[in-house]
Amino acid sequence: MFKYVNGFNFAFCLQLFYSFFKSLVGKDVVVELKNDLSICGTLHSVDQYLNIKLTDISVTDPEKYPHMLSVKNCFIRGSVVRYVQLPADEVDTQLLQDAARKEAMQQKQ
Repeated sequence: MFKYVNGFNFAFCLQLFYSFFKSLVGKDVVVELKNDLSICGTLHSVDQYLNIKLTDISVTDPEKYPHMLSVKNCFIRGSVVRYVQLPADEVDTQLLQDAARKEAMQQKQ
């Protein structure tokens, strides 16, 4: 059956975020990892596990992570991502709110 986390269908939530991130391919994002490394780059792709591929990357603190200066593209495992900062003008908040409401209504039934 479905796995529920805090009353929400986990598979649906993943699918919602996957679809959302797919719509941002080609946009500049900042990905903060759980080890406090922040990487700026262009979103190249995302998969169903929310793994992220970035191109033309740079780190926000090059003095702390000098070994990252020569890296231009990277693959980030979804489980190590803490936050993804998105361009505000590219986010359709109404669409996200509608999808969240739809899921909440389905949970009540």
